[in-house]
Amino acid sequence: MLLVFLYVAPPNAISKVYSQQTNAWVRPVFEQNWRLFAPNPQSANRQISARIRQSAPDGTTRVSDWINLSAADDSAVKHSVFPSHTAQNILRQAWNSYLKTHGSDDHPHSERALMIQKYLRNIAADRVSAQRGGTFDSIQLRVTTLPIAAPSEADGLRAAAAPARGQTRYLPWWKVASHGTD
Repeated sequence: MLLVFLYVAPPNAISKVYSQQTNAWVRPVFEQNWRLFAPNPQSANRQISARIRQSAPDGTTRVSDWINLSAADDSAVKHSVFPSHTAQNILRQAWNSYLKTHGSDDHPHSERALMIQKYLRNIAADRVSAQRGGTFDSIQLRVTTLPIAAPSEADGLRAAAAPARGQTRYLPWWKVASHGTD
């Protein structure tokens, strides 16, 4: 509780001295922001899919078809009277954090980046395991990004502008231990 207090308290001599330790403990779990009051609207629709690779005892490997993880999230929200904030945002926020810490080369350049990579991998592996069951050795993610077209004014009616072309990004294969948990 002391670390959280130092994190949210106005800047003072003690919080400045211990800021590195406080941030290291608070930010991964209890990060504070103002999105509740002024959320950042999404500028793109992202479809996050995963596929798994299984090794057989004879040395052959089998790769599954793509599993749409975003569709499962969307379905859980659409069919619930009181949708969970976690169901709506955990995968999307993990991807946004991955983008911020990894850039375009998909290599973690800090301990935080490595933690975010493991977090995203574990979310995907747990969801694939829950949908498919069984064991697997590796997982790969594919993220398809479709920009949300800005509305335009035409003859006094709001009409959607022509949608921009989407992008697909394939992440490297990540090893998982026992259904994606470390």
